[in-house]
Amino acid sequence: MGSLEGILSGVQLAFSIEGILFVFLGVLAGTLIGMMPGLGPISAIAIMIPLTYNMDPTVALVLMAGVYYGAVFGGSTSSILLNAPGISGTVATSFDGYPMAQRGEAGKALAVAAISSFVGGTVSVVLLMLFAPALSSVAVVFGPPEYFALMVLGLTAISSLSDGSTVKALISAVLGIMAVTIGIDSQTGTTRFTFNNPNLLEGIDFLVVALGLFALSEVCALIINRSQTSKDRKSLGSLKLSKSELKDMSGPVGRQSILGFILGVLPGAGATIASFIGYITEKKLAKKPKEFGKGAVRGVAAPETANNAATSGAFVPLLSLGIPGSGTTAVLLGALLVLDIQPGPLLMGEQPQLFWGVIVSMYVGNLFLLILNLPLIPYIAKILAIPRPLLISLVIMFSMIGVYSISFNTFDLYLLLIFGIIGYLMRLFKFPPAPFILAFILGGMMEESFRQAMTMSNNDLSVFINKPIALGMLIAAFLSFVVPIWQGYYRKKKHAA
Repeated sequence: MGSLEGILSGVQLAFSIEGILFVFLGVLAGTLIGMMPGLGPISAIAIMIPLTYNMDPTVALVLMAGVYYGAVFGGSTSSILLNAPGISGTVATSFDGYPMAQRGEAGKALAVAAISSFVGGTVSVVLLMLFAPALSSVAVVFGPPEYFALMVLGLTAISSLSDGSTVKALISAVLGIMAVTIGIDSQTGTTRFTFNNPNLLEGIDFLVVALGLFALSEVCALIINRSQTSKDRKSLGSLKLSKSELKDMSGPVGRQSILGFILGVLPGAGATIASFIGYITEKKLAKKPKEFGKGAVRGVAAPETANNAATSGAFVPLLSLGIPGSGTTAVLLGALLVLDIQPGPLLMGEQPQLFWGVIVSMYVGNLFLLILNLPLIPYIAKILAIPRPLLISLVIMFSMIGVYSISFNTFDLYLLLIFGIIGYLMRLFKFPPAPFILAFILGGMMEESFRQAMTMSNNDLSVFINKPIALGMLIAAFLSFVVPIWQGYYRKKKHAA
């Protein structure tokens, strides 16, 4: 069966009554799960695996795929309204989404997130249909040297996440790398920085760090500064976007739809890294970068577009190579094997209806997500009208439930409290938390990729120079770190003159 016949069979499945029903149920469940801090798509998909035993494999995969990108779509709600990221892929959304909500533009922030997510998801589905067979070969090219270079390139953008002091941003990043090294070394089996505490052997979960630094630190600030009230905080504001705002977000949405998709195709990158890189890229390209972090429309549009585009892109290595790009797609791979589906290069030719059915269903799902979320914004935003004492209690409760549901270990609750205090102290002394989070995400992957590259090259550092892609990214990383320093020095010299 040719590609055209396969796409037509996928369209037939996706637009059947059964296909539409399960896509709708998947994205609805995913959106609701994504809104709840801690209850991400991994646990939801894991729960659904036993429920899909007697279902048609294609329909079951359509349902679980809907839960996946629905959760990424819905995770922006708690990030914007409560500064409590629902999932890791929406942490960057809170950088500008929450400030917009604080100044009475919650409706506009949610509308920007919904529209950007829809466009990013739709563009990536189109790219998936056009280039899925070719992109699978690109994903194979990326080995440990290329991934190490990609992580280094991401870390050099830390200065872009600082509010002013690059030194404080670097200190924050170092703390993030220190935190991610806690636990058992995956290669040698030795323990690192556990202080003989068995609860730290598996390391610290990302959600504990994210909810502590953002949600609980915000709670601490609200309690300590309870005398300071914001008259606009309860206001939903208008959902309408002006022509200038639509024009302002059109560039980031277009660029991040493509960039997010490309990053999603790379195994191991995923929606979280795509959202951070999308945010950093737009801040570097902006004419007024100082507006980022204070409620910029671009700062919401960029990560929301990138993370949804990456979610669709992640299905390329999953279906065509059988390589999971994230924890969620690893669970999806397990679900495929349970359903007796063997992903790989032969899947597109042997089961075209499944391959193309899932891809076409993503477009239908993105349409449902837009239709579901835009009308519900006025009702979702009523969270802001909840009295502050009750809101504080709810944020603490949901954060604790989310963290406890990961490991069912009360020690993680103490860690959550510790990171909440650290987050508040960082806020008090103007240390940006974003570099901490970015370093925590990239640090572990960077170390693993570096050590794998050293193993395969017999400890020869020239492996990073001999690989053209890795060399190109390392040069870009060097320039992205040096150029801002040179520009700052040049400006000071010019000002002094």
